[in-house]
Amino acid sequence: MKHVDVHTFKEVVAAERGNETVDFINVCTPAEYKEEHIEGVRSLPLDQIEAHVDEFKGKKTIYVHCRSGNRGRRAIEKLQSLGVTAGLVNVEGGIMAWRQAGFAVNTNTSRLPVMRQVLIAAGGLALIGYVLSVFVAPHFVYLSVLVAVGLLFAGLTGWCGMSFALAKMPWNK
Repeated sequence: MKHVDVHTFKEVVAAERGNETVDFINVCTPAEYKEEHIEGVRSLPLDQIEAHVDEFKGKKTIYVHCRSGNRGRRAIEKLQSLGVTAGLVNVEGGIMAWRQAGFAVNTNTSRLPVMRQVLIAAGGLALIGYVLSVFVAPHFVYLSVLVAVGLLFAGLTGWCGMSFALAKMPWNK
């Protein structure tokens, strides 16, 4: 698997825009893409890649990015397992590194970003679990433990189930 940094990716996007043999895909959820994306990079969510494999026939190179780089790697592994023969390149650090480098992103701030929604939901669930464990039954503390384990897993793997669930909510469409 080949990797490029965001500086190289910016140059390639500018130089190869309109080249039919090069593709640029963002594998974030539709809500994350709507929230912010790089000009010239199309949305193709990770969970929809299998349905779009035919679009990659005749491509010489496919650049893949996501929020942090983790889903990009998984997308490339999935494309390889589906027999895509184009050169697959992961953008290291994803859109977070792109923003950190000071490059422009297209944004839609009409709603709370999905990750802020995750933090609000996780914090609320943890607090509710604690309050219920104190005032109703001690077993409700497991709700707080479940949220903590979910956050730990998300931090270690870069995959957050709650963000995928929240991204599918009607207010995020």
